[in-house]
Amino acid sequence: MTARDVRAEPPVEPEPPRIGECSEAAGGLAAVGATLQHAIGEMGVSRAVRTLLRVNQGEGFDCPGCAWPEPEQGRSLAEFCENGAKAVAEEATLRRVTPDFFREHSVAELSRQPDLWLGKQGRLTHPMLLDEGATHYRPVSWDEALAIVASALRALRSPDEAIFYTSGRTSNEAAFLYQLFARELGTNNLPDCSNMCHESSGVGLREAIGVGKGTVSLHDFELADAIFVVGQNPGTNHPRMLTALREARRRGCEIVTVNPLPEVGNERFRHPQHPGDLVGPGVPLSSLFLQVRINGDVALFTGIIKEMLEEEERRPGAALDRAFIAEHTRGLEALAAAAREAPWDDIVEQSGVPRDRIRAAAEIAMRSERTIACWAMGLTQHQNGVANVQQLMNFLLLRGNIGRPGAGPCPVRGHSNVQGDRTMGIWERPPAELLDRIEANFGFSPPRHHGLDTVAAIAAMAEGRARVFFALGGNFLSATPDTALTARALARCDLTAHVSTKLNRAHLVTGKRALILPCLGRTERDVQASGPQFVTVENSMGVVSSSRGSLPPASEMLRSEVAIVAGLARATLGARSRVPWEELAADYDRVRDLIERTIPGFDDFNARVKDPRGFALPNAAARREFRTETGKANFIAHPLPRRELEPGELLMMTIRSHDQYNTTIYGLDDRYRGVRGGRRVVFMSAEDAAERGLAQGDLVDITSRFSDGERVARAFRVVLYAIPRGNVATYFPEANVLVPLGSVADKSRTPASKSIIVRIRPSADRGEST
Repeated sequence: MTARDVRAEPPVEPEPPRIGECSEAAGGLAAVGATLQHAIGEMGVSRAVRTLLRVNQGEGFDCPGCAWPEPEQGRSLAEFCENGAKAVAEEATLRRVTPDFFREHSVAELSRQPDLWLGKQGRLTHPMLLDEGATHYRPVSWDEALAIVASALRALRSPDEAIFYTSGRTSNEAAFLYQLFARELGTNNLPDCSNMCHESSGVGLREAIGVGKGTVSLHDFELADAIFVVGQNPGTNHPRMLTALREARRRGCEIVTVNPLPEVGNERFRHPQHPGDLVGPGVPLSSLFLQVRINGDVALFTGIIKEMLEEEERRPGAALDRAFIAEHTRGLEALAAAAREAPWDDIVEQSGVPRDRIRAAAEIAMRSERTIACWAMGLTQHQNGVANVQQLMNFLLLRGNIGRPGAGPCPVRGHSNVQGDRTMGIWERPPAELLDRIEANFGFSPPRHHGLDTVAAIAAMAEGRARVFFALGGNFLSATPDTALTARALARCDLTAHVSTKLNRAHLVTGKRALILPCLGRTERDVQASGPQFVTVENSMGVVSSSRGSLPPASEMLRSEVAIVAGLARATLGARSRVPWEELAADYDRVRDLIERTIPGFDDFNARVKDPRGFALPNAAARREFRTETGKANFIAHPLPRRELEPGELLMMTIRSHDQYNTTIYGLDDRYRGVRGGRRVVFMSAEDAAERGLAQGDLVDITSRFSDGERVARAFRVVLYAIPRGNVATYFPEANVLVPLGSVADKSRTPASKSIIVRIRPSADRGEST
């Protein structure tokens, strides 16, 4: 509970879910049906058709879902997937949350509703204020709302008592102005959702190849001989990726998938836009499935590397690209020594993969002249997340699989512009070069000390060292680890404010005062003083493109994110600011002019972004220019990580349902895994369940242990599943309460949400989570 008697966690579900058969293939008629049902149910037939036909089109808007790129040529008429259509429908819904809604419902009452119910109430229409001690939000004007935030910021003893959080849906233009405002105010406290997902990728890649991004384009998938998909479930999280995998497999590319769960989206795909795929078994995707144990990836790729090195000793030149290694890399000797010293028994035991299958993966890699490695949260959200990424890079570097067509690393981002936000300077540890350019271009001295990342920001709020929390998008409470602690941290703030399109749980667990600031969505027209505007985004592969909504705004009271940031900056900084905030809000071309002057790679920004295909940002590593400390690509050796479990303990990872995107819940059915009508489930092996006297559907509590004590998640249902022994999986955000704030990845400080030690016991009762 928090001060207003609100609940930070979703309530326990009154009825158990229905457990049935998993889907035989991703996509197909089931995906078509789910898309139509959701889109028409939220938007109606005419609005649904008109809106969906503009998704990811050159003159349309960028999907507010994932960051998978669009093809440069030959975009289909329906360039969206099932989950993308759901994301669009959620935003373009005809339902509205008006001031009358908040008069009828107290924050405590709303907090007892499921997350699905909260999101289904519709679009927010007015700025709303929760006064200190009040139980209900009340409407306020925009001027009053911005004045409240400005007054709270000016009252701080130090700008570092403010936290400016950013969601990955924020446009480049809004993100650039947001970081500029924070730094002119005097802080680098700019945590974002990258801290919780791909931060390990950025840290690992920068040390290995000198750039924190992937190096491949979508065209490279048309050329690859082998694609390794590691710790990723594209069928649910990036469904349009399945098209690229389908085409690659059909032309003979070998696809190796590495994951603790057998995911249908990695196995077979029925392309909804290919009539021949809609019936029958679908196109098989994986050539080889390696069911690794949770966090067994370093061990697995150590084994693959060991096989490759041994083959090279037997047949020099057969397994390694010696010319590339000699000219472009450092550190092979240390990597080879670490691989030689790793015992095969330990590799097999820790990875969970038999040696003959490890050998089969190595043979695929050695046959391939062009290999792509893709990954997502399955690699990054572990204590050794950076090591996971770097071991995958070691694997690629052995055969020179970077800087050549059809090859390279491909971290697949989640939110549609999370990569762009970082490019724009949303980072608590900004490089000196960026700060130098800001100082030269805007005439103020930005702070040089590092700010707070997401985990540090929560700790600072909990300890009273941060007093104002401002979120540009997102659902901070539900997205972050350690739900109870995060709730207490937010409650200690003087003010919490959220720029949002829809109601979520973060609006209910608040500081002493709270604001909801409703903004335009991607689907909506944005008209400012100079006329209609568009914004830009950067996808997973470094391509920047425009996004232009066409629907009328859900309310005349909505403001764009750009206008909100500019208005807040003007209200807070006043005459002391040297930035022309009003002019920038009136004409986004002027924002892009400033981005061009400040951010490398954006030459002729306004001209180039008018190309419907967008333009690719420069990537030195893709040209085999490695801007590391050594001036080379670095092999970085890592020991096999060891996680000792006591008797009765299991290793838990959090995952998404097929009916959600990040913290947004679209429905209660995960048809790919055979779960319908519920979310509080724990996937476990039949052997682990039997050992604990548990059966399918039993009600259990899950506890986690950490140095600061025990955490409990109550009333979960057992789902027997083909998961390795000793491993379990749960959906987030329901299981985030089990993730300790202090359990983070080395170097990147990403929460280790996929490496949580838990115990499972029969539930004593159906008591409410608090």
